[in-house]
Amino acid sequence: MPKSQTISYRPVDLARPHGLSAQAIRNYESDGVIPPAQRTPTGYRAYGEQHVLAVGAFLALAKAYGHGPAGVIMRAAMQGDLNTVFTTIDSGHARLIRDRETLSAVEAAADSLVALPVPAPVPVGLSAALPVGALAHRLGVTPATLRKWEQAGILVPTRDRASQQRLYSPDDVRDAELAHLLRRGGHGLSHIATVLGQVRAAGGAAALAASLADWRARLITHGQAMLSAAARLAEFLAVPPEGVSGGTARRSPRQRG
Repeated sequence: MPKSQTISYRPVDLARPHGLSAQAIRNYESDGVIPPAQRTPTGYRAYGEQHVLAVGAFLALAKAYGHGPAGVIMRAAMQGDLNTVFTTIDSGHARLIRDRETLSAVEAAADSLVALPVPAPVPVGLSAALPVGALAHRLGVTPATLRKWEQAGILVPTRDRASQQRLYSPDDVRDAELAHLLRRGGHGLSHIATVLGQVRAAGGAAALAASLADWRARLITHGQAMLSAAARLAEFLAVPPEGVSGGTARRSPRQRG
């Protein structure tokens, strides 16, 4: 019984299932994120099943962790450096955990933020921008506390051009009110800065509350991408390096016609 030949693939055969160009596959090879190709007697690249798995693993890792970390993972995997592989993966999971913790904290505060009374209007005849002393008095805190909040990125007041005095706009007053509420709830300054950043990005506390479900869905999608990437990487790691037939590279049967 004749010995079976190892199937070999051209760059285009690896590229098409992923909507890529043949040049992208050559770039992956030159970047070291997939194993080097064998060469046919006429000098053409010929890839094997290990390369098919490598392309799938790299793309799944890039979706889950970003192209930079995916490259680090694949290069380390091909060098047998599993410590770097798992350290890089762990870093990605640690970031996702922090994102989940932030979301949970924001969700816990969202109802309180929405229920927060609208700040009292600035008295007629006074500037809409409050100086630090006036805002501190309004909140019942010290000016030093407001300056500390500014250093933490919670408040971003403007400065009077002549006196360089801090001035707080109505939006700053709203943020200060929210920060004061969260501070009373026992939240740390870094967390409050994160929450207020989300409030500003969403366009207000009410809009933030409405966006939390989408935020949660994005984190779930991210987690699913990590799970898929782990499966693709495991498939790649389970296959030993292979030789590729010296015959002419040909299409995979599923890609013919």
